[in-house]
Amino acid sequence: MIERAIKPVIKDLLTRFPAVGLLGPRQVGKTTLALSLASELKASSIYLDLELPSDRAKLSDPELYLGQHEESLVILDEIHRLPGIFKTLRGLIDKRRRKGNRSGQFLLLGSASIDLLQQSAETLAGRIKYQELRPFSEPEIRGVGPQAGDQLWVRGGFPDSFLAGNDNESFEWRSAFIQTYLERDVPALGPRIPAETLRRYWQMLAHNQAQMLNAAQLASGLGLSGHTVARYLDIMVDLLLVRRLLPWSSNAKKRLVRTPKVFVRDSGLVHALLGIREREELLGHPVVGASWEGMVIENILGALPASAQTSFYRTSAGAEIDLIIEFGAKDRWAIEVKRSIGNPAPSKGFYIGCEDIRATRQIVLYPGTDRYKLDPNTEVMPLDILLRKELHRAK
Repeated sequence: MIERAIKPVIKDLLTRFPAVGLLGPRQVGKTTLALSLASELKASSIYLDLELPSDRAKLSDPELYLGQHEESLVILDEIHRLPGIFKTLRGLIDKRRRKGNRSGQFLLLGSASIDLLQQSAETLAGRIKYQELRPFSEPEIRGVGPQAGDQLWVRGGFPDSFLAGNDNESFEWRSAFIQTYLERDVPALGPRIPAETLRRYWQMLAHNQAQMLNAAQLASGLGLSGHTVARYLDIMVDLLLVRRLLPWSSNAKKRLVRTPKVFVRDSGLVHALLGIREREELLGHPVVGASWEGMVIENILGALPASAQTSFYRTSAGAEIDLIIEFGAKDRWAIEVKRSIGNPAPSKGFYIGCEDIRATRQIVLYPGTDRYKLDPNTEVMPLDILLRKELHRAK
């Protein structure tokens, strides 16, 4: 079984906060992790799946029921199903605080970010800490096997997809996952969108992986208004399935691009949406470079400290940096993602961009294994070196 890198982080948070919110898309492993944590903490625990009518019925009087389990870690799964419970949780937390119990009371699991944040931002202010659980990352699957990196890229990081017996089983799982989201999960969260329309929209985003958002093109292709297309994107971002990477901004006189770049966050879902079943098929597909870039960037973003600021850089003249990481005002990294092993040298536009943003480090990531200098200021390295050594030092 693959050990989740985030587990010690959650354990630490439960010692410091009365409530911890664990956010992530469906099937990413939230429930498995939560139950494993409860077991390791040696605490009695109560697990309620709020999608089950029988478990929701137990909370018909939440103050009475939860008050009977003051000494337990209460795990509430799919918390957005019972939004009214947040006020009760606040009262129970404050009551227990007065008795000296200030940590590890509630672990709240949710499949959508915006719901939990809106419902509890004010109600549980100062009482809850949020943490996102993402699909498997490159460091987590290291040691699984010699082809684990390629398997992660092709199948994506959802546990059931990555660990499937073969590529066909993985593809079938991801196809079913997509269908379930379209037909059940999105409508359950509120938006009433025709499943086929949302599927086409999701597929169009996959075709344009790692590209700047062209809302007019999407609207035209779907026969929808620009406002509707923007709303669909907000929904997919809130469901933690799509990432919107904002452009770098400054007071410079350069004509900077102001449109965000958009990624389907899991590479395996990109491939399922495009009908790509295995590695050889992917290598011959036009999306191959963008797919690899998206996978690399998602791994990096998942490894960064919460204080780091991220963006991309592009000017109308063609200067471009795939990813900018700002650890502070005087620590700004420029990252270029190249899928070429033989010639990973960045374009002139990368160097121009590095001068413009005053980059303190210039890094080119490629799928090789060696680490070397391209020039005095630019270093080439594989993704695992960046994640395991460089970002660890930056924290």
